[in-house]
Amino acid sequence: MTTSDKPDNASENPAETTVEHTGVAAQDWTKAAADPQYRAAVVDLLGALAYGELAAFERLAEDAKLAPTLADKAELAKMASAEFHHYEKLRDRLTEIGEEPTLAMEPFVAALDGFHRQTAPSDWLEGLVKAYVGDSIASDFYREVAARLDTDSRELVLAVLDDTGHAGFAVEKVRAAIDADPRVGGRLALWARRLMGEALSQSQRVVADRDALSTMLVGGVADGFDLAEVGRMFSRITEAHTKRMAALGLAA
Repeated sequence: MTTSDKPDNASENPAETTVEHTGVAAQDWTKAAADPQYRAAVVDLLGALAYGELAAFERLAEDAKLAPTLADKAELAKMASAEFHHYEKLRDRLTEIGEEPTLAMEPFVAALDGFHRQTAPSDWLEGLVKAYVGDSIASDFYREVAARLDTDSRELVLAVLDDTGHAGFAVEKVRAAIDADPRVGGRLALWARRLMGEALSQSQRVVADRDALSTMLVGGVADGFDLAEVGRMFSRITEAHTKRMAALGLAA
């Protein structure tokens, strides 16, 4: 679901706008977690992110086998290590607030594993595009959600969604491949469009399957989205996707 990459220009992050936090978003965890429904929503969110980071670590380690050079293999290994450290932060936070990490992750295993099975790359370049474009869509979605969280949870979520280095690395390698063989661009553009659809569907499924999360998003707890804001949120995510495609030299 998630690696943690975002466009090279931080202003392209769809959730990074200057806002004055109010309500739950202005509270710390201790105060906000007094609402059991809000607490359940955050535990779900942290569980989904934790499994996403663990899966990203596993996938990057696997993708390293496709790397054409030792330098590329080492770069992916470094990124995999960063993803595992993100997982550890989420695991430790769940433990700190009295939750069992494996139980918090378990509800999201089937959906995330299914997403990765459906979008398994066939080669090195598809793996890079997936990490940069596909996983970043899910990261954008979680950044949008983070804007509604208490201060402690928001800080953690944004930290684990930080760039692991995939952005610049993927752009360099993909653009070089297209320069060497322009036909590669058409294939990778089709692949990226497929990833866009699958990633958005996967994010929606994760939320729809968990009552606490879906209730939080539509305003039942915390400062959720109204229907108009949901539309604007997906517009921002789509815009960020288009910019990432342009950075890669691909047509959205």
